[in-house]
Amino acid sequence: MTTGLVLIAAILVLGGVIATVGDRLGTKVGKARLSLFNLRPRQTATLITILTGSIISASTFAILFTVSDQLRTGVFELREIQRDLSDARQELEEITTEKEDIEDELASSRQEQIAAQRRLEEINKSLQASLERQAQTESALNSTQEQLQQIQGRFQQAQSLLAAVSGQAITLRSEIQQLQADRQELIRQRDEVRSQIAQRDQEIAQRDRAITEREEQLQLLENQYVYLTQQVQTLEREFQALRQGNVALLRGQPLATGVVRIITPDAAPQAIEQLLNQANRLVLQRVLPGASDLEEQVIQVTTTAVEQAVQQIADGQDHVIRVQSAGNYVVGEPCVLAGRACIGVDITTAVNQLIFRQGDVVASTAVNPSTMTDQELAERILLLIAAAQFRARQAGILPDTIQISDNRRETALEFINRVKQHNQPVEIQAIAAADAYTAGLQIELAAVQNGQILFSTQAGRLP
Repeated sequence: MTTGLVLIAAILVLGGVIATVGDRLGTKVGKARLSLFNLRPRQTATLITILTGSIISASTFAILFTVSDQLRTGVFELREIQRDLSDARQELEEITTEKEDIEDELASSRQEQIAAQRRLEEINKSLQASLERQAQTESALNSTQEQLQQIQGRFQQAQSLLAAVSGQAITLRSEIQQLQADRQELIRQRDEVRSQIAQRDQEIAQRDRAITEREEQLQLLENQYVYLTQQVQTLEREFQALRQGNVALLRGQPLATGVVRIITPDAAPQAIEQLLNQANRLVLQRVLPGASDLEEQVIQVTTTAVEQAVQQIADGQDHVIRVQSAGNYVVGEPCVLAGRACIGVDITTAVNQLIFRQGDVVASTAVNPSTMTDQELAERILLLIAAAQFRARQAGILPDTIQISDNRRETALEFINRVKQHNQPVEIQAIAAADAYTAGLQIELAAVQNGQILFSTQAGRLP
């Protein structure tokens, strides 16, 4: 059944394809107005269509005759088989008729034998003749049976062919079931591979995040290294200046600092002037230590810098104003002794905004006193302090306003000793002791374990 359906579908598809090709070919020939055998274009297109139909019929018969032996035999030998079968049936009918006649005669003879014993010899002769004819009839019957056996053999061959086709169909069904099972297994394997790929993607994403965090930490350390290098160079220059003379003021040294909020625009110049006067008095005290009663102007600032500072603070917000030394100056600066205003200063302003809240962790590091030497532990804590200062400066807090606890060396040393005595792995955190604004930050060091503060540089534990 399946083979027949496949054969019919193949014939229909092939016929449709050849018909479509023939139609397009005929259309293209008609459009191109081609001519074959000196025919008109329309006649040529008709001829191509006829050839296409002939090809369809020929391919159909070719497929049928190639696939089905029974059909080929039925088409070419059916008439001979039917003629032989008809002859055999006719002979069988004649022999059957003769047999019936003989049987009737035999019955009549037997009746005559019962009726008249005298005619026994005649009846025996008739019986002998009847027997001879019966033998002839039986031989004819045997011949007919042989023909029937041949027909039955052909029928059995057809049945065996049908059984073979059925076996092939069963084999194909089993193969299809196996292919379906293989397909389900492949789908399962595909799902497993997809889940593994998703898991690998998650692991890669986690590693990428870890790499990004390490890169950020590395960048932070590099920035800290650059800043500390600059600080070392600055300190070396200042040290060189100290060796060459008695330095009174260093470059960038704050001379006056104030936090102001300007309500009216007229108050801005007065606030700048007050800070400049305060810076001028400090400069006089540093450059001319014995001349504390002098009131002369020794600092120098540009009008543009003053006007720019006035504009920046006249917005009604809290601002930090700083007056800083623009260079290095020694005690008894010659230009000051000459009565000139030669101490250059810079004015910087910044919005005094909240940078850290009380209890915020500015920086942290992990230490293990049991495996670290005293020097390594001290260097790790000093590096933590430097990292906290660097982050505070990056966040916007003024550099020289960052205070570590009470700024006493003894406090830091006492904290390091307590960490040593603890002798267990802890996390050292640099924590904002109070709300920190741009104007300044106070940092307290705390030893934390499992989220709990063990001890700190404060008198009591931090909240």
